[in-house]
Amino acid sequence: MVPYPDRKLKIFSGNANLPLAQAIVDHMGIKLGNMNVGRFSNGEIRVDINESVRGADCFVVSSGVAPINEHLMELLIIGDALRRASARRITAVVPHYPYARQDRKARGREPITAKLVANLITTAGFRRLLTIDLHAAQIQGFFDSPVDHLQAGPLLAEYFRHMNRDNLVVVSPDTGGVPRARALAERLGVGLAIIDKRRPEPNVAEVMNIIGDVEGKAAIMIDDIIDTAGTIVTGAQKLLERGATEVYAACTHPVFSGQAYERLANSPIKEIVVTDTIPVRQDLLQDKLRIVSVAPLLAKAIIRIHEDLSVSKIFEEDMRL
Repeated sequence: MVPYPDRKLKIFSGNANLPLAQAIVDHMGIKLGNMNVGRFSNGEIRVDINESVRGADCFVVSSGVAPINEHLMELLIIGDALRRASARRITAVVPHYPYARQDRKARGREPITAKLVANLITTAGFRRLLTIDLHAAQIQGFFDSPVDHLQAGPLLAEYFRHMNRDNLVVVSPDTGGVPRARALAERLGVGLAIIDKRRPEPNVAEVMNIIGDVEGKAAIMIDDIIDTAGTIVTGAQKLLERGATEVYAACTHPVFSGQAYERLANSPIKEIVVTDTIPVRQDLLQDKLRIVSVAPLLAKAIIRIHEDLSVSKIFEEDMRL
């Protein structure tokens, strides 16, 4: 790619997802901003910005990656440093928004941590958020500043487009994910099925019923997040019991916590297709894992934000970035 010429556009990165940040700037033909993010001897985060940012349009790449609190604090301190260094505008590029599943009070005396994170990001000096596939779209309303909410669905659809559509069905692992699954099914021009489940406690799911025809078909289960992988593995087993010939799993954010790697490696799932919003251990899943990069999508969005152009236009263009 021809190097982006505007020197007033600067991209910095914390330690949460340096490979993704590097892929973004490589796609744009520029270098990451010169910054060191380390620790003092007592564990406090130290940020040194080693170049002028006065009057610059700065973008800071971070993500909800474990240890989440460490990386969230890095993002906030970097934002404060850039604000105090007279950056013209600072945008938080957070592909996986931390605490996104704590977006409401499900019972008494619970926090709404996703709103607290929004307040912290704004207070740190960020005037815009660029993110991908929020777990709850209403989180956009937690910000009084602009939020550019990108979707990875078209990128995942492009990966599966080569498959035989006459023998394919898209499956939502729960009723809440139906809009996401329907969007993928429409892009691929195939049918839709739904797994009806209940969750007796956090990170525990029980499959109750499968709605739709999956017999004799290859099933693609899609979700925004795969965390402990309990839901996706149990769903795959039930789909095979109902006559599916093979099962693929796809998600935007591969959190892969707890026993996720072991469950996925030992599961009957043929392929697990994820994006690189969160770094993953390819060696633990080997040929089962396929990674689709969101770097070209984020690079295009960053350029359009910098040039004050419509970001939504990206999804009206060819998604083969």
